[in-house]
Amino acid sequence: MSLDPQDCASIADFVRQEGRAIVATATPDGEPEAALVGVTALDDGTLIFNVLPWARKLANLKANGRVAVVAGTAGPVSVQFEGRAVATDGESAERYADEFERLVPGSKSRYEGYEVVVVRPDWLRVYDVSHKPPLVVEARW
Repeated sequence: MSLDPQDCASIADFVRQEGRAIVATATPDGEPEAALVGVTALDDGTLIFNVLPWARKLANLKANGRVAVVAGTAGPVSVQFEGRAVATDGESAERYADEFERLVPGSKSRYEGYEVVVVRPDWLRVYDVSHKPPLVVEARW
């Protein structure tokens, strides 16, 4: 398998190449909600995306910070993440918005009203269907 789930930098590079991911949250009542978002990743595997303040996912993750994220929806390889999401504020928001802009020039991370969210994965699964049978490898971070 070319994508090693223990190698944070290669996972981050995969996420950056994909540029989009599906983020799943749960409402305070436990109902599911999923949305496609623009995403990037730091070399340590931290995921970054931004949301509008009225987005359901923002209210959901503020009530319950556990999220699931899937990157790689078009090709034979996908990475599934689970972890804790935090809506940043103050200096933290500025720092992550700067990182988002550095990695994705022209992104909406600096648009007024957008909030920057970071996800620190604690579990992931690399799923590669280009092999028969598919290769599935999990890791805890």
